Amino acid sequence: MIKFLKYVAANKKVLCEASKKDGELEALMLAENFQTAFQPILALGGGETIGFEVLNRPASTPIFPTTEEFYSYIGKSNNVFRIEGFLRKLSLQRYAEQLQGSKNHRESLIFLNIQPQVLTDSSYRSGTTLDLLETYNLSPDQVVLELTEKEAVTDYTQFEKIIDNYRRQGFRIAVDDAGTGYNSLKTIVSLKPEFIKLDKSLIRGIHNEPAQQQLVELLLEFAAQSNTKIIAEGIEDCMELNFLRNLGIHFGQGYALGRPGPVLKSGQVPSL
Repeated sequence: MIKFLKYVAANKKVLCEASKKDGELEALMLAENFQTAFQPILALGGGETIGFEVLNRPASTPIFPTTEEFYSYIGKSNNVFRIEGFLRKLSLQRYAEQLQGSKNHRESLIFLNIQPQVLTDSSYRSGTTLDLLETYNLSPDQVVLELTEKEAVTDYTQFEKIIDNYRRQGFRIAVDDAGTGYNSLKTIVSLKPEFIKLDKSLIRGIHNEPAQQQLVELLLEFAAQSNTKIIAEGIEDCMELNFLRNLGIHFGQGYALGRPGPVLKSGQVPSL
């Protein structure tokens, strides 16, 4: 007890801040105070919209003034499993609402962000996502689980088994932020995902940056050998788009193709 009291006294400020963040988080979730946006992903060759990434942005608060600060905290939180479950349900619910009364995009892919440690959490119950899909009349073969590495994978052997189980159910896998660090590249080699999403830092000004071009070409070569498709994120102008299309990148996402919005809306590849 004495040791515990000393610990509390020494870490009072940190514990107080954590308590405030947890309280703010609970309030956001209780009110579902998130804006959900859908950003189109397009085939760079034909120009068709193949799917949408679902983005949940919390309302700005004094404790979480930006979306980046909110998700940075989530990645380190002890409640990441429960929070991710809430956000996944919210994503599918709001996506299904957009489909009501519309025949468009019923067969489109749905890219859902998920942190790898959620899949390995002991609290995880197999079939939870399938239950949600059934509720909203969606199919697992429409869903791409987009792995975002706020926390690195440590046990790749176990993780591969978990991913294989998802694939047997019909889900596909994407690795986000490729090219930004060792962990994302190791995950790509280990999992051979159906999609590799190139980080926007690799795409920005790529037509003028030989080092970025070389790395993207290496990833494209790997993709060709492993039956993987490349998605370039953060395409903002026609020069980037033209270079990527000539390079043979399969799909693209970014402001030049379509901004995130509250309704499902196809993007458009600008004519060059």
